[in-house]
Amino acid sequence: MSQEFTVGRASDLPPGTHRVFEVSGRQIGIFNIAGKFYALPNACFHQNGPLCRGIVDGTWTASAETDFRWEWSYDKELIICPWHSLEFHIPTGRCLSQPRRKLPNYEVRVDGDDLKVVL
Repeated sequence: MSQEFTVGRASDLPPGTHRVFEVSGRQIGIFNIAGKFYALPNACFHQNGPLCRGIVDGTWTASAETDFRWEWSYDKELIICPWHSLEFHIPTGRCLSQPRRKLPNYEVRVDGDDLKVVL
């Protein structure tokens, strides 16, 4: 059974920012990407590093779709673990270097100006 927790005000987390909140004994990173909120656990699956304390950025990718030419991708949609630089796509929780692995995503709701996470 899921529970909803109010963690703060949505207006305190403008687009392009993120913050780690303590929610029911867990550390949860909440990200505002272009006005949409996402939440991930503050724990990298590699060695339990403080993932959400890392920086948000993008990365260079090359694929068959681009004829293997490098292009900037996922701009402001990746969190980079500060311990060993694993990159995770914030909206999906998917690890770029290990695409079969992903972190759980938590639902984030905005009610008025209340920012709520569902665990």
